[in-house]
Amino acid sequence: MIAVRLPTVLRPFAGGAERVEVEGTTVAEAFAALEPPLRRRLTDEQGAVRRHVNIYLRDDNIRDLDGLDTPLTDGDELLILPSVAGG
Repeated sequence: MIAVRLPTVLRPFAGGAERVEVEGTTVAEAFAALEPPLRRRLTDEQGAVRRHVNIYLRDDNIRDLDGLDTPLTDGDELLILPSVAGG
């Protein structure tokens, strides 16, 4: 099982859950297992991670690893963090 930890802003799309557990051997497979309302907030129509979404595996942003092809092992946890903008 892979745990996906969600920020408060995304919890309504996961039934209010702080984290959801899914199966998958890559980030892409884990995301494919998410409920569609939540998945649409994380990826665009082509399946790419939305620009304003950061996904961390351990201390690394998946953009610095293999992106959606980043391999996962049982027990891994993905942390979803939306980008924060301001001035």
